[in-house]
Amino acid sequence: MKNSDLHSLHEVHSSVITQKKGWRGMMAFIGPAYLVSVGYMDPGNWATDIAGGSAFGYKLIWVLLMSNLIAVLLQSLSARLGIVRGLDLAQASKNAYPKWANIPLYILAEIAIAACDLAEIVGMAIGLNLLFGLPLIWGICLTALDTLLLLLLLHKGMRVLEAFIITLVGIIGISFLIEMFIVSPVYSDVLKGFVPSKLNGDALYIAIGIIGATVMPHNLYLHSSLVQTRKFERTSAGMKRAIKFNLLDTTIALNLAFFVNAAILVLAAAAFYVHGYFHIAEIQDASVLLKKLFGKAAPTFFAIALIASGQSSTITGTLAGQIVMEGHLNIRIRPWLRRLITRLLAIIPALFTILYFGSEALGQLLVLSQVVLSLQLGFAVIPLIHFTSERKFMKEFTIKIWVKVLAWISAAIIVYLNIQLVVQQINEWIHGAGSNKFWIYVVVIPLSIGCLGLLFYVFIHPFISKGIKEKRQLPHGYAEQLLENAYIKYKHIGIAIDFSGKDEKIIQNAILIGGKTASYTFIHVVESAAARYLGLNAQDYETQLDKNNLAQYRQVLEKMDYKAETQIGFGNPASEMSKIITAQNIDLLVMGAHGHKGFKDLIYGSTVDALRHKIKIPVLVVN
Repeated sequence: MKNSDLHSLHEVHSSVITQKKGWRGMMAFIGPAYLVSVGYMDPGNWATDIAGGSAFGYKLIWVLLMSNLIAVLLQSLSARLGIVRGLDLAQASKNAYPKWANIPLYILAEIAIAACDLAEIVGMAIGLNLLFGLPLIWGICLTALDTLLLLLLLHKGMRVLEAFIITLVGIIGISFLIEMFIVSPVYSDVLKGFVPSKLNGDALYIAIGIIGATVMPHNLYLHSSLVQTRKFERTSAGMKRAIKFNLLDTTIALNLAFFVNAAILVLAAAAFYVHGYFHIAEIQDASVLLKKLFGKAAPTFFAIALIASGQSSTITGTLAGQIVMEGHLNIRIRPWLRRLITRLLAIIPALFTILYFGSEALGQLLVLSQVVLSLQLGFAVIPLIHFTSERKFMKEFTIKIWVKVLAWISAAIIVYLNIQLVVQQINEWIHGAGSNKFWIYVVVIPLSIGCLGLLFYVFIHPFISKGIKEKRQLPHGYAEQLLENAYIKYKHIGIAIDFSGKDEKIIQNAILIGGKTASYTFIHVVESAAARYLGLNAQDYETQLDKNNLAQYRQVLEKMDYKAETQIGFGNPASEMSKIITAQNIDLLVMGAHGHKGFKDLIYGSTVDALRHKIKIPVLVVN
C-alpha cells in the first residue's frame, strides 16, 4: 500500500485538477455537495415530508427551511475540515478520542449508515413496484446490484460518478417540477408556510422527524472526504479558494435539495390535505391517491423520482460506509466487499420485515430507520464543531466566534429534538409491545442511556484533555533507518514452477539473488482431478510429466554447480506450497504472476494472494 493510500477514498484522492482559471476553475470544485445533497432527498425524507404535508398542509415548510440552513452550516464545516486538515470526520475522530470510545463511535456510525441504506433500498423497491409492478421482495434483492454499479462508476473516475449523481438529482427535480404543474398548489398559501408557527403534539413529532431525516450523520463523514478528491495548492491562498468554491457548491446543491423536500411537502399538502386526506404516511398510499386525484401521469413521475432518489442515495451511502470503516478502524478491505457488507446490512432487515410482517410494515421500517439516524446525529455533529474550532490545527481557518455560536445552537437543537424523538418512540413501543415490554426495558432503554452517556463524553472530552491531539494514522509503522552495506543472504530459495512459459525468468531471478552459496528447491503443485483425490498415489500422465520436467530443471542447475532439489504437491496450490515451504525451511520464494486478473481471479483463483497469508517469508513475484 502506498503512502497515498493513507488518504480518505484513496482511489480517487486528488484526482480532479482544479488549477484552472476563471469559471473552469470554479466548475472543477462543483460536484461533492451534489453527492451529499442526495442524502437530503432520500426516501426517508419522503416519508416525513408526506406525513407533514398531509397532516398539516403547508405549516411545516419553515421547519424544512430551518433544517436546510442548519445543513448548509454543518456541511460547510465538514468541507472545511477535509480541505484544511486533509482528514475526513472519521479519521479526525480516531485521532482525537481514545480507543474505548472510538469503537462504539464506529459501531454507531455503521448502524446509522445501514439504517440510511435501509430507507433507500425500501424506497427504490417501492418505486420499482409502483412503476413496473415488480414485487417488493424482488425489488429489494435487485438493489444488491448497486454495488457493481458503484464499482464501475468509481473505476471511471470521480467526475463520471458525480455526473451520474447530478443527472439523477436533475431527474428528481424535473419530476417534481412537473408534479407541481399537475397538482397546482395555491402559492399564496405556500408562502404562509415559511412563517414560523407553534409546534405541539403530532406537529412537533413530525417536525422532529423532518429535522432528523434532513440532517443526516453519514453526509458529514462523506463531505469531509469528497472535498479531498480535488487537487489544489496546499497554501493559504489555495485553501481559501477551495473553501470559497466548496461553500458555493454546498449552498447551490442543498438549496436544490430543499426545493425537492419542499416540493414533496407541498405536493402532499395540495393533493391530500386540501382534499381531506390527513393521515397519509405511506409512500404507496400517496401514489395510489395521486392516481385517483390527478390521473396516471402524477404517480408515474412520483415513482421515477423515487427510483432516482433511492439509486443516488444508496451510492453515496455505500461510499460513506467505506469512509467510516477506513477512518475509524484504519482497516481497508476490497471495495466490492466493503460495499456488499453495507448493502447486506440493509437488505437483510428489509427482507425479514416483508417475509415476517408483510410489505405493509415497510412504512414502519422507514420510520424506525429515521429514529436510528437520530441517535447517531450528535456523535457526528459535536466532534465536527470541536475539530473546526481547534486553532492549533485549523490555524487561520478556525471558524469565527459567530459561526461557532450558530453551530453549537444548531447542535443543541438537533440533539434536544432527537432525544425527544427517541423518548417518544420508546414510549410508543412500550405501549404497543404487550408482553414484549421486558425487552424494551432490558435492551432498548439501557442502550439509549449508554448512548447518551457516550454523547456527553464526546462533548466534554476535548475540554478536559487539553485540546485535541494530532496522531497520524500509521497502518505500517514508521520508516526504519537503513544501514549501508547491510543486506540479507538467503540460504534456501524456493522456485515455484508452473510451466507457463515464464520458468526461465523465474529461475534467473532466483539464482541472481542467491548465487552459488544458496540451495534451491523447485516446487510444483499438480492440480489434476487424480492428484486432488489420490495425492502421492497419483500416477496419471500429468503427474508423471510434471515430475520429469522438474527433474530436468534440477539437472540443469546441478551441471552449473548449484545445489538443487525438487518437491511436488497435489491439490490446492497455496496450501500445498505453504506446507512444502515450512517443511523445507525455505527463506525466500520466487514465483511467477498468474497472468490473469479481475473476473478471471474469481474463476481461476489467485495463488499469490492466498499464499502470502499462509507463509511468513518474502515472496518475489516475477512478471
